[in-house]
Amino acid sequence: MLVHAVRALASAHSVDLVVVAAPAEGVADVEQLLAEHGLMDAAGGRAASIVVAGGDTRQASVARALLVLPTDIDVVLVHDAARPLVPTSLVDAVATAVRSGADAVVPGLPVADTVKAVDLHGVVEATLDRAVLRAIQTPQGFRRAMLTAAHAAADPDAPATDDAGLVEAIGGRVVVVPGDDEAFKVTRPLDLVLAEAVLARRRAAGVVA
Repeated sequence: MLVHAVRALASAHSVDLVVVAAPAEGVADVEQLLAEHGLMDAAGGRAASIVVAGGDTRQASVARALLVLPTDIDVVLVHDAARPLVPTSLVDAVATAVRSGADAVVPGLPVADTVKAVDLHGVVEATLDRAVLRAIQTPQGFRRAMLTAAHAAADPDAPATDDAGLVEAIGGRVVVVPGDDEAFKVTRPLDLVLAEAVLARRRAAGVVA
């Protein structure tokens, strides 16, 4: 999954560098994996990649990745490797929206299922209005200064579920743009079946990632 995710990001027009946060003991292995797929060095219109040792949490890993960015980068995208099939068009759309003035941009899809709020005993307390709900995906885009400030203000003992939540916590403006069905998260066996089907269709169409 990591190779597909890195390839998608590195192939986007808006991306100049991909930073991969890996477990400290696995940095060399990840570097070797990416090198075997030609993803460490810039080539063929793709951006270069570097691998850094992440932290104990997702939040800590993002904070460490921010530290190695060149000073001239002012827009940062944060992506989950568990969404390996994200289209490059979505990556570019998020980056473009940040450059248009938003503090943070997240891709989201309308919620198809009925969503109910329940208490600790499983008793329904409310049925939520799907019209105002979005299922949020990645990559999430940020003005670098805003994301850096959000991480500086974050409580390391109460990590947020995503970086947009950290920006919200300090009063930043987060904008939702249309997501993409193929940017789904691979977490269950059925997701793997779907991912394989998407890859098979892409290969048949001559699309690598």
